Amino acid sequence: MQIRQATIHDLDALVPLFDGYRQFYGKPSDPEGARAFLAARFAHHQSVILLASDGQGAGLGFTQLYPLFSSVRMVRTYLLNDMFVSAQARRQGVASALLREAAAHARALGAASLSLSTALDNGPAQALYESLGWQRDREFCEYTLTL
Repeated sequence: MQIRQATIHDLDALVPLFDGYRQFYGKPSDPEGARAFLAARFAHHQSVILLASDGQGAGLGFTQLYPLFSSVRMVRTYLLNDMFVSAQARRQGVASALLREAAAHARALGAASLSLSTALDNGPAQALYESLGWQRDREFCEYTLTL
């Protein structure tokens, strides 16, 4: 398995993974929309996508990091907003490797932290995060305003 920062030239490998990620969260399949969304992120340098692939270059999984800043701490942080591993690649260490690489990447860019959120009922993901040192926030509640 290889993990590297994806480029716009990786869209063909990323689109099915990103579309699968959205379907996992109950959205209908939309490969054209997925391609357009990802192409826009690349075109505007709005995120970092790490792609895990097998020895033949087939996509196994990805994670997408969005840059943020903490005004209080005056530091750069990253939001690990998306992570997905294809069904055939699960339970092979892909997610752990992606999480480790995301931390290494953010650290190399001088970030002070990574953050993520997951569904309250996603016990397997929570167990994975905690096994890698992620800590659940016990101080703040997260709110969303739908616009």
